[in-house]
Amino acid sequence: MKENAPITPRIKDKLNKELPLDEEEVMELAALNGPDLFDLFSIANRLRAKRGNTVELCAITNAKRGRCPEDCRFCAQSAHHGPETEEYPLLSPGRLLEDAKKAEKAGAHRFSIVTSGNRLQPEELESVLDSVEQIKSRTGLEICASLGALSPQSARKLKKAGVSRIHHNLESSERFFRCICSTHTYTDRIRTIRTAKEAGLEVCSGGIIGLEESMEDRIKLAFTLRELDVDAVPINILNPIPGTPMENAAPLPPLEILKSIALFRLILPEKNIRLAGGREKNLRDMQALVLFCGADGLMLGNYLTTAGRSSKKDLQMIRDAGLNFENIETGRIEKQ
Repeated sequence: MKENAPITPRIKDKLNKELPLDEEEVMELAALNGPDLFDLFSIANRLRAKRGNTVELCAITNAKRGRCPEDCRFCAQSAHHGPETEEYPLLSPGRLLEDAKKAEKAGAHRFSIVTSGNRLQPEELESVLDSVEQIKSRTGLEICASLGALSPQSARKLKKAGVSRIHHNLESSERFFRCICSTHTYTDRIRTIRTAKEAGLEVCSGGIIGLEESMEDRIKLAFTLRELDVDAVPINILNPIPGTPMENAAPLPPLEILKSIALFRLILPEKNIRLAGGREKNLRDMQALVLFCGADGLMLGNYLTTAGRSSKKDLQMIRDAGLNFENIETGRIEKQ
């Protein structure tokens, strides 16, 4: 690191000793720009490398689409403002098994069943439990679920059926959340995370950047996730959907996205940080840099209402970066 780099000796010392940074210190690092920004990327990359060189890959399926009663301003599935999109009820266990097998073949290690709405009806939950048991018995995938709010009983049933991880994003900081949703609270979301953890489930929780929030909001989100001790942190980048209130949101510059990822890594050095929706559109030719700025996970394939890119391209990108991924079909780590 350059001697004149604008990082104070106190922060340098804490980073060297791998001591946790506080919000004020992270905000100081967030002010880095230009060539000094790559000092930050280097620090984040070293922290990522301590976790190993294997990139964790996941995929999702939109198991129940549209007519969501929540009013999240960014979401195309909201009944309040969503554009005209295909809607369908909960997919059958057979169909979800097909989707899981495709995800496994594409290279995913984890597969998540995602449903729209605040929570599932009892009969829908039973169908999901059936789906989980079939996927668990007929693939080698780790199974995740994103089903809205959970009761303690539902969480225990999901774990018993074979779900290993619950996905439930906080989306942004508590103070900014009210700007993007009014039909439920930040406390509601935290309650579901704690319910899942109390049932012995891992938790995947992150958010979306590019919602017109500040860098401080992103940092506060990361500190909340650290306090909740979640296991994985997905970072989505807003892909504005025509017909939603955020259709005209200005895109984030790629370097600001990479800076945000690096700061998440510094705040959450031991957690899996994965890039998900919006990376193709927002990062364009700079996508590979996420693997050198602290990210150690990617979501493959399509997202809930937008298309991703070929998994073959992502696997090649990982190889080109000199990193590895697990081949779930063979049980081997694929290396460069």
